Amino acid sequence: MIEEKAKDANSMPMMDDGWWESVLAEESYITTPNKPDIKNEAKKISVNWNQAKDLYQQDKIIQLKVTGYNRGGLLVEGEAINGFVPFSHLIELCKAEHAEINFDSYIGKTLALKIIECTPQDDRIVFSERAAQTESGKRTELFHSLCEGQVVRGTVTNLTDFGAFIDLGGAEGLIHISELSWGRVTHPSQILKIGNTIEAQVLGLSAERCRVALSLKRLKSNPWLGAEQQLTIDSIHNANISCILTYGAFAKLNELEIEGLIHISEIPQAEGKSLNEILVEGQSVQVKILNLDSKHHRLGLSMRLE
Repeated sequence: MIEEKAKDANSMPMMDDGWWESVLAEESYITTPNKPDIKNEAKKISVNWNQAKDLYQQDKIIQLKVTGYNRGGLLVEGEAINGFVPFSHLIELCKAEHAEINFDSYIGKTLALKIIECTPQDDRIVFSERAAQTESGKRTELFHSLCEGQVVRGTVTNLTDFGAFIDLGGAEGLIHISELSWGRVTHPSQILKIGNTIEAQVLGLSAERCRVALSLKRLKSNPWLGAEQQLTIDSIHNANISCILTYGAFAKLNELEIEGLIHISEIPQAEGKSLNEILVEGQSVQVKILNLDSKHHRLGLSMRLE
């Protein structure tokens, strides 16, 4: 289901290729039995780029054999075509959040795949097993219906250190970790779980490279925007401890749901003790506002109220 939402052009960041490089980066190939140098062998194949571009543009499904793997994904080959399947695009990997897969067992298997990136200038073809679960042509249909600012519904298919992948029914979108919440997030699993059906806002599109940048936090108003009007220096507020570190603790203000840092020097009972001895996550505390930089989402707090 896709619903229109007004677009705030000033709040739409450019799509960051760094997100995707983390997913698609090809590292040194791990050799497998009877294949002493998989990487060199793969490069002997003369790719039919006309065939590859047709498969990509028509969003067709192709059957390819797995010949090896590296630390990022599988190497697949067929007649006059070869490429890479990121582990994050394997169906089996998405059956559980912490799936343990024997990647050696993939060697020799034939997979149904779709091309999700075809860049002859980089000599790179990237395939997806997950994308092949939808019928041919669905990706093209989806991209024709999408535009920046829309709200889309999808299913969480994978969680990585840098974000969450969302199946939109023909293509996958990525919610970068910085777009999950206005608050501090150390891992997407704090916010989402594989299998969740969610709504997200489209930030950017690249039909040519099959990329959709999404945001979860932009469905809510930015709590930092009015913070300077509501939080005056030295004012006292109720908060809950949200994270305990060696150098201090983060606390979330109840009324604004934004987090600030209480440095260890601002915790009276901390002298000579571990913070875990005097604070627990979820604990209610009173804090004083020391400093506020709403533009950079920074808030300094103190438990020294006098």
